[in-house]
Amino acid sequence: MVIHTEHLTLRPWREADAANLFAYASDPDVGPAAGWPPHRSIEESREIIRTVFSAPYTFAVCLAGTDEPIGSIGLMPSRCESSCQGVGLELEVGYWIAKPFWGRGFAPEAVRAMQRYAFETLGCKALWCGYYEGNDKSLRVQQKCGFSPHHVEFDVPCELMGDVRTEYFTYLTCDDWRRQTEGKQ
Repeated sequence: MVIHTEHLTLRPWREADAANLFAYASDPDVGPAAGWPPHRSIEESREIIRTVFSAPYTFAVCLAGTDEPIGSIGLMPSRCESSCQGVGLELEVGYWIAKPFWGRGFAPEAVRAMQRYAFETLGCKALWCGYYEGNDKSLRVQQKCGFSPHHVEFDVPCELMGDVRTEYFTYLTCDDWRRQTEGKQ
């Protein structure tokens, strides 16, 4: 499965992407804000591709016209339960973009592509998104993409980083997404 947007191509990760992934995921300004430690080697990046990035609905975010990843995005089972139990499939969106590409609109563009895929192709009824306290960049992406504040969880163990954090969750239903999308056309 490959998804094309105006500036991006979202495609499955490949082991051949390991050196490129390491170049960006080793930056200490990228992973820790999202809850994962900087990669320490190309082999570690390769192992992440084999294990974590091999999950269904996980994509390398590449600039259109190139085949080199500048980030990652994926859909996963939600860690939250909505107040509208029984509405149907709910997933969570997770993403990151490499620091040299921050502030250029690539994260919102990738998230919007995942929203369309989740709602139109997978039949998802709602999407969740989360960010840790202090990750204002992720908050802005979620706001730009129509997610609404839902709830806050305090003292959440961040297992990969070995600390405890405050996590904010946002929520978007398919109906709200459709209304927002129609309003922009």
